Amino acid sequence: MNLVFGQRKIDGLLTILPSNERRFVEEMEQFNFPVERSIKLKEVMGYDRHRIVDGPVCVSDLAVHGLEHLFERGMLQRDDFDALILVSQSPDYFMPPTSNVIQGRLQLKHDLFCMDINQGCAGFLIGLIQAFMLLDQPAIRKVVLINADVLSRKVSSRDRNSYPLIGDAASITIVGRSTDTTPIHANIKMDGTRHDALIVPAGGFREPSTPLTRIQEADAEGNLRARDDLVMNGSAVFNFVQVEVPKMIDALLDAADVDIGAVDSFVFHQPNRFMLQKLADKMKVPYDRMPSNIVEHFGNSSGVTIPLALAFNLRERILGGTSTVVLGGFGVGLTWASMLLRMGPLDFCEMIDYP
Repeated sequence: MNLVFGQRKIDGLLTILPSNERRFVEEMEQFNFPVERSIKLKEVMGYDRHRIVDGPVCVSDLAVHGLEHLFERGMLQRDDFDALILVSQSPDYFMPPTSNVIQGRLQLKHDLFCMDINQGCAGFLIGLIQAFMLLDQPAIRKVVLINADVLSRKVSSRDRNSYPLIGDAASITIVGRSTDTTPIHANIKMDGTRHDALIVPAGGFREPSTPLTRIQEADAEGNLRARDDLVMNGSAVFNFVQVEVPKMIDALLDAADVDIGAVDSFVFHQPNRFMLQKLADKMKVPYDRMPSNIVEHFGNSSGVTIPLALAFNLRERILGGTSTVVLGGFGVGLTWASMLLRMGPLDFCEMIDYP
């Protein structure tokens, strides 16, 4: 599905990272895997450190911390925005919506459109698309888009396929109207027939959590996890990305009639460094135009890796001027989406720690 938007922009970007940092070399011995092979895996995949919440920290905690930071510093006023979108796969509760929880904790106005979206790796793009559509309404002046996940709480610490990669984080993106008439092109695809490639099998209504679903068992590679934990078919996800993402980007650029050489940066969701570099090779994009350094510094925080990559790698460029970027998200669902837009200059672009 191809989409086109006009007179929309990102005004500001804030990312929130747990201050609790764990290093791969400190965790290697908890995996049922030889240390020598773990070291080799670290070099290939780009493992080094990741940020994960300490204790029962929830999505609303990260979001409230970030919004309070913006309010206190005058970067955002409480009455400036009329919609709050939360994109997350790790809500505080089954019900009520976590966006309502955030609105209540901050005592924001009642005349505020709140919405939760259950999406992951492509969630930042889906959230932007939803924010752009909400701005069609005259009553909505600005949208606060929050992406946040604390999925480390649903990953077995003895699963070397997933735990060294996983990270927790949140981002707050301020989306508003623009006088720039340059079109923003986007596309999105979904394939639910492959939904089990990334899944937490138990814990929902299909298979409620029980004492049995919390029992850890070893898979063929020696990873220990329970049915309450996230499980990823790594080879299936890798093949999906290598096959579908280049076609998606080609279609996006064709629809926009833009040459690949005119794109300054390809800022993609970051499962790991190896996958991104293979993708860059296939697309014939230099590594410096497709950053792949987020997992080694912060971990894979699902859709939040895209705003993290923007803040970590492009901050000065999009604060002081404009940059033509392609954003891309792909993974759980399976869902894949991309967007071509001109970013900057932003009012703010910051990274802060929680607490």
